[in-house]
Amino acid sequence: MISRPLVGVLLALTAVHAIPQGSGVGTTDTTSSTTITETSITQVTLTSTSLGPTEATITSTGSVSISSTSSLSTSSTTSTSSTTSTKALPTVCNNSPLLCNRTYDNITHLGAHNSAFLCDKETGWSVAGNQYVNATASLSAGVRLLQAQVHFQAGILQLCHTSCAILDAGTLASWLSSIGAWLDANPNEVVTLLLVNADDVHIEFFAAAFDQSGMSSYGYTPPFTSASSTAVWPTLAELISANTRLVTFVAGLRPSAYYPYLLDEWQYVFETPWEVTFPAFDCDLERPTTFGSGLDAAQAGVLPLLNHFAYVPVGHEGIMVPDEESINMTNNPSEADQDAGALGKHMRACEAEWAAKPVFVLVDFWNRGPALTAVDEMNGIVGSVEGRTEAPLVPEKSGTSSRFGGAEEKAARVGLIGFLVAVVLLF
Repeated sequence: MISRPLVGVLLALTAVHAIPQGSGVGTTDTTSSTTITETSITQVTLTSTSLGPTEATITSTGSVSISSTSSLSTSSTTSTSSTTSTKALPTVCNNSPLLCNRTYDNITHLGAHNSAFLCDKETGWSVAGNQYVNATASLSAGVRLLQAQVHFQAGILQLCHTSCAILDAGTLASWLSSIGAWLDANPNEVVTLLLVNADDVHIEFFAAAFDQSGMSSYGYTPPFTSASSTAVWPTLAELISANTRLVTFVAGLRPSAYYPYLLDEWQYVFETPWEVTFPAFDCDLERPTTFGSGLDAAQAGVLPLLNHFAYVPVGHEGIMVPDEESINMTNNPSEADQDAGALGKHMRACEAEWAAKPVFVLVDFWNRGPALTAVDEMNGIVGSVEGRTEAPLVPEKSGTSSRFGGAEEKAARVGLIGFLVAVVLLF
């Protein structure tokens, strides 16, 4: 991850090439027309008219891939499956029989922060990577929340870490397909996705990726359009029985009734600060700004998300990279007062401050610490877990257990990221 000032400039530059969701002040009326070809590539022309103090019309065009039977036009047909399958209630849900009868919001879901961006052999042990193992291996081991940044690159939604020049993990549709295959093979599991819409792209492009990957049929649509103190979430068993086992939040998305399973994160979730150096974690509400505190948001039924990953500044540029050196304590389940920065201590402190436990917890290198044990303890399921496949704790690199292989190599890799940032800023 790059320091906050550089991130702002990068996203501003990237947004010039993105298809915006709207502009101006006031309500926005968005219409879309589509032409579907036999190759299933759809040309989408999006016209947004601002009805604010000054009228402006923006027309942008991009190509998205959808199935030949899908439609992106405004009609009464949605992209989700027209029928909902049901089956007998399961006895084991998300790896534990104790979770089946709990509502979705009464569980702490362990999340892999930037789950698509790996530090492994294929990425050259990238210092920008936040995880050691891929999304499906994480799911098999017990992670149930996957977060990733999405950028608009040459008309396609691409998984990129801050910039596609730094770390490119492929298309969103391809990544979703792998998760869909995992859901197919694991019918008693509920998965949550949190996607960051970094380039302010229209919802139709996200819907097309979900259609193309077959994931839209798994999408859960709440009976309410925003969180409230009276909103009732289903149990895991109910989600599994209805086969609506995918809950998808998108940060920076204008929702649409035509794709009701794509949920605007800020209507349902609040987050703690995300750019933190170890061990300075707190429980302050950072986003959205519509509430004065985490307690206020939790009492309004908004789901708490705890960002629990640390950065360390490196080099003269102050580039922020994941703090791997502190990870065993950062992800530690300890709740002891002397263990500052430990995940267990952080979760319990926020539970006390909010009068509600975290529903989501995002960590780096989730299989260190181990973070999974901390969340199992939070859920009270230690000793009642089954069906997990353990992931390796640390990848091997040139006979060492460090992804950097020494201070000189670390400095060189960070320097390369600094160079890439400079190149992006020039263009």
